[in-house]
Amino acid sequence: MNVQEARLRNAAAENTSEPFFLDRSSFVQRTTAVAAAAATEAEAVDRDARFPQAAIDAARQQRLLGVQIPQQFGGDGATIFDITDMCYTLGRACSSTAMIFAMHQTKVACLVRHGAGSNWHETLMRRVASEQMLLASSTTEGQNGGNIRSSAAAVERTGTDISLLRNATVISYGAQADGIVTIARRANDAAASDQVLLALTKENYTLERSLEWETLGMRGTCSAGFELKATAAAEQVFPEAYEKIHAQTMTPVAHLCWSSVWAGIAAAAVERAQLFIRKAARGAGGQMPPAAAHYTSAKMALTKLRAVITASLDTYAAHEHDERALSSLDFQSQINLLKVEASELAVATVMHAMRACGLSGYRNDGNFSVGRHLRDVLSAPIMINNDRILANIATASLMSGVPASLRD
Repeated sequence: MNVQEARLRNAAAENTSEPFFLDRSSFVQRTTAVAAAAATEAEAVDRDARFPQAAIDAARQQRLLGVQIPQQFGGDGATIFDITDMCYTLGRACSSTAMIFAMHQTKVACLVRHGAGSNWHETLMRRVASEQMLLASSTTEGQNGGNIRSSAAAVERTGTDISLLRNATVISYGAQADGIVTIARRANDAAASDQVLLALTKENYTLERSLEWETLGMRGTCSAGFELKATAAAEQVFPEAYEKIHAQTMTPVAHLCWSSVWAGIAAAAVERAQLFIRKAARGAGGQMPPAAAHYTSAKMALTKLRAVITASLDTYAAHEHDERALSSLDFQSQINLLKVEASELAVATVMHAMRACGLSGYRNDGNFSVGRHLRDVLSAPIMINNDRILANIATASLMSGVPASLRD
Protein backbone atom coordinates (compact mmCIF):
# COMPACT_ATOMS: atom_id res chain seq x y z
CA MET A 1 0.00 0.00 0.00
CA ASN A 2 1.51 3.38 -0.96
CA VAL A 3 1.42 6.56 1.14
CA GLN A 4 -1.50 8.10 -0.72
CA GLU A 5 -3.60 4.96 -0.48
CA ALA A 6 -2.98 4.71 3.25
CA ARG A 7 -3.94 8.34 3.71
CA LEU A 8 -7.14 7.85 1.71
CA ARG A 9 -8.20 4.81 3.70
CA ASN A 10 -7.47 6.49 7.01
CA ALA A 11 -9.59 9.45 5.92
CA ALA A 12 -12.41 7.12 4.97
CA ALA A 13 -12.21 5.43 8.35
CA GLU A 14 -12.58 8.77 10.10
CA ASN A 15 -15.72 9.63 8.11
CA THR A 16 -17.79 6.61 9.05
CA SER A 17 -19.31 5.45 12.29
CA GLU A 18 -18.53 1.83 11.43
CA PRO A 19 -15.12 0.17 11.62
CA PHE A 20 -13.44 0.59 8.24
CA PHE A 21 -11.86 -2.69 7.23
CA LEU A 22 -11.00 -3.28 3.58
CA ASP A 23 -10.21 -6.88 2.77
CA ARG A 24 -8.23 -6.48 -0.43
CA SER A 25 -7.76 -10.24 -0.73
CA SER A 26 -11.54 -10.50 -0.82
CA PHE A 27 -11.68 -7.91 -3.59
CA VAL A 28 -9.11 -9.86 -5.60
CA GLN A 29 -10.96 -13.16 -5.15
CA ARG A 30 -14.33 -11.66 -6.03
CA THR A 31 -12.94 -9.88 -9.09
CA THR A 32 -11.15 -13.04 -10.24
CA ALA A 33 -14.44 -14.93 -10.07
CA VAL A 34 -16.15 -12.31 -12.22
CA ALA A 35 -13.23 -12.28 -14.66
CA ALA A 36 -13.49 -16.06 -15.03
CA ALA A 37 -17.18 -15.75 -15.91
CA ALA A 38 -16.41 -12.91 -18.33
CA ALA A 39 -13.65 -14.86 -20.09
CA THR A 40 -15.92 -17.81 -20.83
CA GLU A 41 -18.29 -15.66 -22.89
CA ALA A 42 -15.92 -12.98 -24.23
CA GLU A 43 -15.71 -14.46 -27.73
CA ALA A 44 -19.48 -14.91 -28.01
CA VAL A 45 -20.14 -11.42 -26.61
CA ASP A 46 -17.89 -9.97 -29.30
CA ARG A 47 -19.16 -12.15 -32.13
CA ASP A 48 -22.84 -11.61 -31.42
CA ALA A 49 -22.56 -8.04 -30.10
CA ARG A 50 -24.53 -9.10 -27.05
CA PHE A 51 -24.56 -7.88 -23.49
CA PRO A 52 -22.20 -9.93 -21.23
CA GLN A 53 -25.02 -11.15 -19.03
CA ALA A 54 -23.12 -13.97 -17.34
CA ALA A 55 -20.32 -11.62 -16.31
CA ILE A 56 -22.68 -8.98 -14.93
CA ASP A 57 -24.66 -11.67 -13.12
CA ALA A 58 -21.38 -12.81 -11.56
CA ALA A 59 -20.56 -9.21 -10.59
CA ARG A 60 -23.92 -9.02 -8.82
CA GLN A 61 -23.32 -12.34 -7.10
CA GLN A 62 -19.90 -11.15 -5.92
CA ARG A 63 -21.46 -7.81 -4.90
CA LEU A 64 -19.01 -5.81 -6.99
CA LEU A 65 -21.56 -3.37 -8.41
CA GLY A 66 -21.93 -1.76 -4.98
CA VAL A 67 -18.37 -2.28 -3.82
CA GLN A 68 -17.56 1.45 -3.94
CA ILE A 69 -20.58 2.47 -1.84
CA PRO A 70 -19.49 3.53 1.69
CA GLN A 71 -19.96 0.99 4.43
CA GLN A 72 -22.59 3.09 6.21
CA PHE A 73 -24.79 2.72 3.13
CA GLY A 74 -24.22 -1.02 2.76
CA GLY A 75 -21.20 -1.17 0.46
CA ASP A 76 -17.55 -2.05 0.96
CA GLY A 77 -16.04 1.43 0.73
CA ALA A 78 -13.64 0.41 -2.05
CA THR A 79 -11.12 3.09 -3.05
CA ILE A 80 -10.14 4.30 -6.50
CA PHE A 81 -7.12 1.99 -6.25
CA ASP A 82 -9.41 -1.01 -5.72
CA ILE A 83 -11.77 -0.01 -8.53
CA THR A 84 -9.03 0.54 -11.10
CA ASP A 85 -7.43 -2.80 -10.16
CA MET A 86 -10.80 -4.43 -10.83
CA CYS A 87 -11.07 -2.65 -14.19
CA TYR A 88 -7.60 -3.92 -15.14
CA THR A 89 -8.38 -7.51 -14.16
CA LEU A 90 -11.69 -7.50 -16.03
CA GLY A 91 -10.04 -5.86 -19.06
CA ARG A 92 -7.74 -8.86 -19.36
CA ALA A 93 -10.79 -11.15 -19.53
CA CYS A 94 -13.44 -9.29 -21.56
CA SER A 95 -13.16 -5.73 -22.84
CA SER A 96 -16.90 -5.09 -22.95
CA THR A 97 -17.47 -6.38 -19.42
CA ALA A 98 -14.62 -4.23 -18.14
CA MET A 99 -15.85 -1.08 -19.88
CA ILE A 100 -19.39 -1.58 -18.58
CA PHE A 101 -17.97 -1.99 -15.09
CA ALA A 102 -15.80 1.12 -15.50
CA MET A 103 -18.70 3.28 -16.69
CA HIS A 104 -20.94 2.01 -13.91
CA GLN A 105 -18.31 2.73 -11.26
CA THR A 106 -17.83 6.25 -12.62
CA LYS A 107 -21.53 6.93 -12.03
CA VAL A 108 -21.31 5.38 -8.57
CA ALA A 109 -18.33 7.62 -7.76
CA CYS A 110 -20.43 10.69 -8.64
CA LEU A 111 -23.20 9.37 -6.42
CA VAL A 112 -20.87 8.71 -3.50
CA ARG A 113 -19.02 12.01 -3.66
CA HIS A 114 -21.84 14.37 -4.62
CA GLY A 115 -24.96 12.62 -3.33
CA ALA A 116 -24.06 12.60 0.34
CA GLY A 117 -26.47 14.73 2.35
CA SER A 118 -29.32 14.26 -0.13
CA ASN A 119 -31.93 11.82 1.19
CA TRP A 120 -32.89 10.65 -2.28
CA HIS A 121 -29.31 10.00 -3.42
CA GLU A 122 -28.37 8.32 -0.16
CA THR A 123 -31.35 6.02 -0.61
CA LEU A 124 -30.11 5.25 -4.11
CA MET A 125 -26.70 4.40 -2.69
CA ARG A 126 -28.33 1.90 -0.36
CA ARG A 127 -30.26 0.42 -3.29
CA VAL A 128 -27.13 0.07 -5.41
CA ALA A 129 -25.46 -1.80 -2.55
CA SER A 130 -28.42 -4.00 -1.61
CA GLU A 131 -29.95 -4.62 -5.04
CA GLN A 132 -26.67 -4.46 -6.97
CA MET A 133 -28.22 -2.02 -9.43
CA LEU A 134 -26.38 -1.39 -12.70
CA LEU A 135 -26.16 2.31 -13.58
CA ALA A 136 -25.71 3.49 -17.16
CA SER A 137 -24.50 6.88 -18.36
CA SER A 138 -26.12 9.24 -20.84
CA THR A 139 -23.71 12.04 -21.76
CA THR A 140 -23.55 11.92 -25.58
CA GLU A 141 -26.41 13.81 -27.18
CA GLY A 142 -27.60 14.83 -30.64
CA GLN A 143 -24.85 16.39 -32.71
CA ASN A 144 -22.59 17.44 -29.83
CA GLY A 145 -19.97 14.90 -30.87
CA GLY A 146 -19.25 13.82 -27.33
CA ASN A 147 -18.86 17.35 -25.96
CA ILE A 148 -20.02 16.54 -22.44
CA ARG A 149 -19.83 20.14 -21.28
CA SER A 150 -22.60 21.23 -23.65
CA SER A 151 -26.21 20.04 -23.39
CA ALA A 152 -29.19 20.64 -25.65
CA ALA A 153 -31.95 18.94 -23.65
CA ALA A 154 -33.18 20.84 -20.61
CA VAL A 155 -34.85 19.87 -17.36
CA GLU A 156 -38.42 21.16 -17.17
CA ARG A 157 -39.82 21.76 -13.70
CA THR A 158 -43.45 21.51 -12.63
CA GLY A 159 -43.78 22.01 -8.92
CA THR A 160 -41.84 19.24 -7.24
CA ASP A 161 -41.54 17.19 -10.44
CA ILE A 162 -39.21 17.37 -13.42
CA SER A 163 -39.30 16.01 -16.96
CA LEU A 164 -36.64 15.51 -19.60
CA LEU A 165 -36.67 14.60 -23.29
CA ARG A 166 -33.21 13.73 -24.57
CA ASN A 167 -31.90 12.59 -27.94
CA ALA A 168 -29.26 10.28 -26.53
CA THR A 169 -27.21 9.07 -29.49
CA VAL A 170 -25.31 6.68 -27.23
CA ILE A 171 -26.36 5.04 -23.97
CA SER A 172 -24.05 2.13 -23.29
CA TYR A 173 -26.00 -0.91 -22.03
CA GLY A 174 -28.99 1.41 -21.65
CA ALA A 175 -31.52 -1.33 -22.31
CA GLN A 176 -29.94 -3.58 -19.67
CA ALA A 177 -29.35 -0.99 -16.92
CA ASP A 178 -31.41 -0.52 -13.77
CA GLY A 179 -30.91 3.22 -13.84
CA ILE A 180 -29.37 6.05 -15.84
CA VAL A 181 -27.30 9.00 -14.71
CA THR A 182 -27.57 11.83 -17.23
CA ILE A 183 -26.69 15.47 -17.74
CA ALA A 184 -28.97 18.23 -19.00
CA ARG A 185 -29.31 21.99 -19.07
CA ARG A 186 -30.56 23.35 -15.76
CA ALA A 187 -33.65 24.91 -17.40
CA ASN A 188 -35.02 25.89 -20.79
CA ASP A 189 -33.48 29.35 -20.57
CA ALA A 190 -30.10 28.09 -19.29
CA ALA A 191 -26.89 28.19 -21.32
CA ALA A 192 -25.67 24.94 -22.87
CA SER A 193 -22.88 24.75 -20.28
CA ASP A 194 -25.17 25.47 -17.29
CA GLN A 195 -25.77 21.80 -16.54
CA VAL A 196 -27.08 19.55 -13.83
CA LEU A 197 -26.63 15.84 -13.19
CA LEU A 198 -29.65 13.73 -12.39
CA ALA A 199 -30.11 10.10 -11.43
CA LEU A 200 -33.03 8.14 -12.83
CA THR A 201 -34.26 4.66 -11.97
CA LYS A 202 -36.15 2.44 -14.35
CA GLU A 203 -39.59 3.55 -13.21
CA ASN A 204 -38.65 7.14 -14.14
CA TYR A 205 -37.99 6.76 -17.85
CA THR A 206 -38.69 5.07 -21.16
CA LEU A 207 -36.23 4.37 -23.96
CA GLU A 208 -37.07 4.29 -27.65
CA ARG A 209 -34.23 2.93 -29.75
CA SER A 210 -33.03 5.33 -32.45
CA LEU A 211 -29.60 3.93 -33.43
CA GLU A 212 -28.16 0.41 -33.49
CA TRP A 213 -24.70 -0.66 -32.31
CA GLU A 214 -22.84 -2.43 -35.12
CA THR A 215 -19.21 -1.59 -34.51
CA LEU A 216 -15.66 -2.78 -35.02
CA GLY A 217 -15.02 -3.44 -31.33
CA MET A 218 -16.44 -3.06 -27.81
CA ARG A 219 -19.48 -4.72 -29.29
CA GLY A 220 -20.82 -6.09 -26.02
CA THR A 221 -21.27 -2.66 -24.48
CA CYS A 222 -24.46 -2.45 -26.55
CA SER A 223 -24.09 1.32 -26.86
CA ALA A 224 -27.19 1.98 -28.94
CA GLY A 225 -28.90 5.35 -29.33
CA PHE A 226 -32.22 6.12 -27.66
CA GLU A 227 -34.78 8.79 -27.19
CA LEU A 228 -34.86 9.17 -23.43
CA LYS A 229 -38.13 10.36 -21.88
CA ALA A 230 -38.06 10.87 -18.15
CA THR A 231 -40.40 12.04 -15.41
CA ALA A 232 -38.99 12.20 -11.90
CA ALA A 233 -38.92 14.08 -8.63
CA ALA A 234 -36.94 17.32 -8.52
CA GLU A 235 -34.87 15.91 -5.66
CA GLN A 236 -33.29 13.42 -8.08
CA VAL A 237 -31.19 16.28 -9.47
CA PHE A 238 -27.81 16.32 -7.75
CA PRO A 239 -27.52 19.30 -5.40
CA GLU A 240 -24.16 20.40 -6.83
CA ALA A 241 -23.68 21.95 -10.28
CA TYR A 242 -22.43 19.56 -12.94
CA GLU A 243 -19.42 21.80 -13.62
CA LYS A 244 -18.07 20.86 -10.19
CA ILE A 245 -18.99 17.17 -10.50
CA HIS A 246 -17.37 17.02 -13.92
CA ALA A 247 -14.03 18.42 -12.75
CA GLN A 248 -13.76 16.69 -9.40
CA THR A 249 -15.19 13.24 -10.10
CA MET A 250 -16.67 12.47 -13.51
CA THR A 251 -13.58 13.20 -15.60
CA PRO A 252 -10.82 11.90 -13.31
CA VAL A 253 -12.62 8.70 -12.31
CA ALA A 254 -13.72 7.97 -15.89
CA HIS A 255 -10.24 8.49 -17.30
CA LEU A 256 -8.59 6.43 -14.57
CA CYS A 257 -11.06 3.56 -14.95
CA TRP A 258 -11.09 3.61 -18.75
CA SER A 259 -7.29 3.70 -18.86
CA SER A 260 -7.15 0.73 -16.51
CA VAL A 261 -9.50 -1.20 -18.80
CA TRP A 262 -7.33 -0.43 -21.81
CA ALA A 263 -4.23 -1.46 -19.89
CA GLY A 264 -5.94 -4.75 -19.05
CA ILE A 265 -6.74 -5.35 -22.71
CA ALA A 266 -3.13 -4.58 -23.61
CA ALA A 267 -1.86 -6.92 -20.89
CA ALA A 268 -3.96 -9.77 -22.27
CA ALA A 269 -2.51 -9.20 -25.73
CA VAL A 270 1.05 -9.08 -24.36
CA GLU A 271 0.47 -12.32 -22.51
CA ARG A 272 -0.59 -14.02 -25.73
CA ALA A 273 2.48 -12.65 -27.49
CA GLN A 274 4.66 -13.98 -24.67
CA LEU A 275 3.16 -17.47 -25.00
CA PHE A 276 3.65 -17.37 -28.77
CA ILE A 277 7.31 -16.33 -28.56
CA ARG A 278 8.01 -18.99 -25.94
CA LYS A 279 6.45 -21.67 -28.12
CA ALA A 280 8.33 -20.47 -31.19
CA ALA A 281 11.64 -20.44 -29.30
CA ARG A 282 11.09 -23.96 -28.01
CA GLY A 283 10.31 -25.14 -31.53
CA ALA A 284 13.53 -23.57 -32.79
CA GLY A 285 15.73 -25.20 -30.19
CA GLY A 286 15.94 -22.11 -28.01
CA GLN A 287 16.62 -19.64 -30.82
CA MET A 288 14.48 -16.52 -30.52
CA PRO A 289 12.27 -15.79 -33.55
CA PRO A 290 12.71 -12.45 -35.38
CA ALA A 291 9.36 -11.24 -34.04
CA ALA A 292 10.71 -11.37 -30.48
CA ALA A 293 11.73 -7.72 -30.84
CA HIS A 294 8.07 -6.79 -31.18
CA TYR A 295 7.30 -8.65 -27.98
CA THR A 296 10.00 -6.64 -26.19
CA SER A 297 8.43 -3.44 -27.54
CA ALA A 298 5.00 -4.58 -26.36
CA LYS A 299 6.31 -5.33 -22.87
CA MET A 300 8.04 -1.94 -22.68
CA ALA A 301 4.92 -0.11 -23.86
CA LEU A 302 2.80 -1.92 -21.28
CA THR A 303 5.24 -0.98 -18.52
CA LYS A 304 5.04 2.66 -19.55
CA LEU A 305 1.25 2.51 -19.77
CA ARG A 306 0.94 1.11 -16.26
CA ALA A 307 3.36 3.72 -14.91
CA VAL A 308 1.39 6.58 -16.49
CA ILE A 309 -1.84 5.31 -14.92
CA THR A 310 -0.40 4.69 -11.46
CA ALA A 311 1.20 8.16 -11.40
CA SER A 312 -2.18 9.77 -12.12
CA LEU A 313 -3.85 7.50 -9.58
CA ASP A 314 -1.45 8.66 -6.87
CA THR A 315 -2.01 12.29 -7.79
CA TYR A 316 -5.79 11.95 -7.72
CA ALA A 317 -5.83 10.04 -4.44
CA ALA A 318 -3.52 12.55 -2.80
CA HIS A 319 -5.89 15.41 -3.67
CA GLU A 320 -9.24 13.61 -3.79
CA HIS A 321 -10.75 15.82 -1.09
CA ASP A 322 -9.00 19.03 -2.14
CA GLU A 323 -11.47 20.81 -4.41
CA ARG A 324 -9.04 23.55 -5.35
CA ALA A 325 -6.33 21.08 -6.41
CA LEU A 326 -8.76 19.00 -8.46
CA SER A 327 -10.02 22.09 -10.27
CA SER A 328 -6.53 23.43 -10.99
CA LEU A 329 -5.26 23.78 -14.55
CA ASP A 330 -2.35 21.44 -13.81
CA PHE A 331 -4.53 18.59 -12.56
CA GLN A 332 -7.19 18.98 -15.24
CA SER A 333 -4.51 18.95 -17.92
CA GLN A 334 -2.83 15.90 -16.36
CA ILE A 335 -6.03 13.86 -16.10
CA ASN A 336 -7.10 14.71 -19.65
CA LEU A 337 -3.66 13.96 -21.03
CA LEU A 338 -3.79 10.64 -19.16
CA LYS A 339 -6.75 9.65 -21.30
CA VAL A 340 -4.91 10.65 -24.49
CA GLU A 341 -1.60 9.01 -23.61
CA ALA A 342 -3.09 5.84 -22.14
CA SER A 343 -5.33 5.27 -25.14
CA GLU A 344 -2.49 5.75 -27.62
CA LEU A 345 -0.11 3.57 -25.61
CA ALA A 346 -2.70 0.82 -25.31
CA VAL A 347 -3.19 0.72 -29.08
CA ALA A 348 0.56 0.69 -29.66
CA THR A 349 1.03 -2.12 -27.13
CA VAL A 350 -1.57 -4.36 -28.75
CA MET A 351 -0.16 -3.63 -32.22
CA HIS A 352 3.29 -4.74 -31.06
CA ALA A 353 1.74 -7.89 -29.61
CA MET A 354 -0.05 -8.54 -32.91
CA ARG A 355 3.20 -8.24 -34.84
CA ALA A 356 4.98 -10.48 -32.35
CA CYS A 357 2.40 -13.20 -32.99
CA GLY A 358 2.36 -12.65 -36.75
CA LEU A 359 -0.25 -14.61 -38.65
CA SER A 360 -1.21 -16.50 -35.48
CA GLY A 361 -2.18 -13.20 -33.90
CA TYR A 362 -3.95 -12.00 -37.04
CA ARG A 363 -6.15 -15.07 -37.20
CA ASN A 364 -9.48 -15.02 -35.38
CA ASP A 365 -9.08 -18.63 -34.26
CA GLY A 366 -6.33 -20.21 -32.22
CA ASN A 367 -4.75 -19.56 -28.84
CA PHE A 368 -2.67 -16.59 -30.00
CA SER A 369 -5.37 -14.53 -31.69
CA VAL A 370 -5.11 -10.83 -30.84
CA GLY A 371 -7.76 -9.59 -33.28
CA ARG A 372 -10.49 -9.01 -30.69
CA HIS A 373 -8.11 -7.16 -28.39
CA LEU A 374 -6.96 -4.89 -31.22
CA ARG A 375 -10.51 -4.11 -32.36
CA ASP A 376 -11.59 -3.36 -28.82
CA VAL A 377 -8.62 -1.18 -27.91
CA LEU A 378 -9.01 0.87 -31.10
CA SER A 379 -12.07 2.39 -29.43
CA ALA A 380 -9.79 4.04 -26.86
CA PRO A 381 -8.66 7.11 -28.87
CA ILE A 382 -12.23 7.58 -30.13
CA MET A 383 -14.08 7.59 -26.79
CA ILE A 384 -14.16 11.36 -26.25
CA ASN A 385 -11.93 11.87 -29.28
CA ASN A 386 -8.30 12.54 -28.45
CA ASP A 387 -8.19 15.40 -30.95
CA ARG A 388 -11.05 17.11 -29.11
CA ILE A 389 -9.27 16.74 -25.76
CA LEU A 390 -5.98 18.11 -27.11
CA ALA A 391 -7.74 21.06 -28.72
CA ASN A 392 -9.65 21.83 -25.52
CA ILE A 393 -6.58 21.85 -23.26
CA ALA A 394 -4.26 23.70 -25.64
CA THR A 395 -4.93 27.07 -24.01
CA ALA A 396 -4.69 25.65 -20.49
CA SER A 397 -1.37 24.01 -21.36
CA LEU A 398 0.04 27.36 -22.49
CA MET A 399 -0.97 28.91 -19.16
CA SER A 400 0.59 26.13 -17.10
CA GLY A 401 4.23 26.48 -16.11
CA VAL A 402 6.99 24.14 -17.27
CA PRO A 403 8.52 22.16 -14.33
CA ALA A 404 11.95 23.40 -13.30
CA SER A 405 13.01 20.06 -11.81
CA LEU A 406 12.10 16.38 -11.89
CA ARG A 407 10.27 16.66 -8.54
CA ASP A 408 8.14 19.72 -9.32
